[in-house]
Amino acid sequence: MKRIVLTGGGTAGHVTPNIALLPRLKELGYDIHYIGSYDGIEKKLIEDLKIPYYGISSGKLRRYLDLKNLSDPFRVIKGYGEAKKLLKQLQPDVVFSKGGFVTVPVVLAAKRRHIPAVIHESDMTPGLANKLCLPSATKICCNFPETLDVLPAGKAVLTGSPIRKELLEGDPVSGRSFCGFDHNKPVLMIVGGSTGSVAVNNAVREILPRLLETFQVVHLCGKDKTDPSLTGTKGYVQYEYINEQMADLLAAADLVVSRAGANAICELLALKKPNVLIPLSAKASRGDQLLNARSFEKQGYSTVVDEDTMTSEQLLAAITDTYANRSSFVEAMSGSPLADSVSAVIQVIQEAAAQ
Repeated sequence: MKRIVLTGGGTAGHVTPNIALLPRLKELGYDIHYIGSYDGIEKKLIEDLKIPYYGISSGKLRRYLDLKNLSDPFRVIKGYGEAKKLLKQLQPDVVFSKGGFVTVPVVLAAKRRHIPAVIHESDMTPGLANKLCLPSATKICCNFPETLDVLPAGKAVLTGSPIRKELLEGDPVSGRSFCGFDHNKPVLMIVGGSTGSVAVNNAVREILPRLLETFQVVHLCGKDKTDPSLTGTKGYVQYEYINEQMADLLAAADLVVSRAGANAICELLALKKPNVLIPLSAKASRGDQLLNARSFEKQGYSTVVDEDTMTSEQLLAAITDTYANRSSFVEAMSGSPLADSVSAVIQVIQEAAAQ
């Protein structure tokens, strides 16, 4: 029996791809363990799955001035010591890292212990945590063809992002029934990211009457961002967040408007859902969503609307045009080489574990 240590945390996007790998790893007989932060979001998600979980100290490494920059390096050093001790105790055959700052001490400790480490970069360009891990990694999985050019030669493998099996098994009939929709009118799904987007929400609400002429609309608005005045509007439902029914809602959707987080758009690709992407502005991020979205647009998978210059009319036109040409988007996505990302990542892990 081979043993694997998974690591990743800080956001759900650094955990759910690890969770997507679990069924296949179990089928292959791996003894699975997880290293994350003491009390991050990953702790509950993994413990609920009955996977042995170990917490270590974690500090965020920032590019900007902050007083915590003085103390967090010591947390990282402490985490490195804890990770070395855990890896000595567990003696895994391989480490797989999905990203987040908690992974830095784990991957560095793996190199120190001569344990092969595979890391996964979701975005077009590596984030700071993965940049720090690159020299210690055996292989680096990525989502975008363009990323191969910015990663160390010989280490990068284009795999796509692992998608949870259950997300691919949604029931469109159940999704429509959950929303109270009929089965004769197409469904438009609006997803503003895990916390929602005021800009996206406002633009959608401005054009809602015209959207409802063509679509039934399910709108995931984000926490505390629903509009009570729209409750009861025929053909329109809004939720702060959806978890258990997400697979069914995606299955029911004929078109999706979404942010351009790497995991979210890889899910749309796997499901072959025509989509309009509104990437998070560079003013509010390091610009990774803009790069992600442009890559998908270049490959013919998506229509992209720039949030900084977006008007409600532009959004309406993008939705209308994308739906009218939906078959071309589906055809392009059907030709993607990243159809089975779980198997692609597992193969890289297997090869590293055999070293």
